[in-house]
Amino acid sequence: MNKPIVAVVGRANVGKSTFFNRVCGKRLSIVDDAPGVTRDRLYADATWGGRDFTLVDTGGVELSSEDIFQKEIIEQVELAVENATVIVFIVDGKTGITQSDEDVAKMLRKKKIPVVLVVNKLDNFDISQTYDFYSLGLGEPFAVSSSQGKGIGDVLDKVVSYFPDKSEEGQVDGIKICVVGRPNVGKSSLINRLLGSKRVVVSNIEGTTRDSVTIPFKCNKKNYFLIDTAGLRRQRAVEKQSVEGWSVLRSMSAIENCDVALIVFEGNNTLSEQDVRIAGYVHEAKKPSVVVVNKWDEKMSSKDECLKMLNEKLSFMSYFKVVFVSALKGTGLSSIMQTVDEVYENASRRITTGNLNDFLQDAILNFEPPSKNGKKCKILYATQSSTNPPKFVVFCNDAKMINFSYERYLENRLRERVDFSGTPIELVFKGKGEE
Repeated sequence: MNKPIVAVVGRANVGKSTFFNRVCGKRLSIVDDAPGVTRDRLYADATWGGRDFTLVDTGGVELSSEDIFQKEIIEQVELAVENATVIVFIVDGKTGITQSDEDVAKMLRKKKIPVVLVVNKLDNFDISQTYDFYSLGLGEPFAVSSSQGKGIGDVLDKVVSYFPDKSEEGQVDGIKICVVGRPNVGKSSLINRLLGSKRVVVSNIEGTTRDSVTIPFKCNKKNYFLIDTAGLRRQRAVEKQSVEGWSVLRSMSAIENCDVALIVFEGNNTLSEQDVRIAGYVHEAKKPSVVVVNKWDEKMSSKDECLKMLNEKLSFMSYFKVVFVSALKGTGLSSIMQTVDEVYENASRRITTGNLNDFLQDAILNFEPPSKNGKKCKILYATQSSTNPPKFVVFCNDAKMINFSYERYLENRLRERVDFSGTPIELVFKGKGEE
């Protein structure tokens, strides 16, 4: 059984994201005075009293709002509630009960899921200010101040009391797949197609996805986690302290923490400067990747022409693997997960020291290491120190004599011998006496 899921719901601007961040112990959800900042479900792992669970932050429910995303937000909230083990319903103790609070409470009373009612923003911790909220019909209200961290422990004690016995739980492992690209290239549409359900907000408006949304799913009896990220624009176009600025930081963090990155481009036979920069982020993070050419239309251009362009633009990551798909039409999608498995397997590949040194000697015989001032660089032996990405330590008499060209030569020869397509590999040279 998966870890228990705790959904945090409520109207806009009641402090759901602050509560979410407090419980997680990290700033994972955007905290901003503007209503409607959290649109998609935002997942994070948390622990309380020795119990692990998944916390889900949802968008603010405002049925009377004119926000064009409100319908999508409500759909997301309903999905989160349907899949929750426990619901934390947050209201604002300063403003009192609103029509939106009553609307949410009415929806929750129809569910056969435990609800913990939380009255937030009670910085003075005046319990008498919670009495009116009994009228919502959801049991005893808990007084908290998320900004100060007061009362949250009592809420979590109540939450975990609804969890099933530990013996019924099981830990789920899986490949974490991060979906990155500039705005409006179809990342969310691609995820919805892969999942076969509407799990993230899809819109033609740039910047719709502002949080990095992690979604567990199964494919061919294997566990995966899809991470939908905010579209990455040029840095000078993003204010660091803005909502979008935080979104970019979380997108970069998602890249750092993923197992495989899907780099999504548009199938228009051109790559923008920002497209190349995003691919560079993944390469510099040393993450296995799959280049996904979305919105592909065979009538527009040939795959050979597109591949030629990709080889030119992405020459710094010549190991890339590419798939051509159309999220809109649903074509080519089966190749994505197959390729994800392939590149992850390649990144996890380990070579025995004996085979590695046999290859190394053959490479040296074909092209000797560089020399300087009459002194020859002698490569002694090599070993693989780690995987994901594959990392090789090459011991020699003087590591400073190994230049970029020779390093690239050894990498290319290694790739000819072993299938490391889709993943970067790292060569580290150590001289005599170096640790």
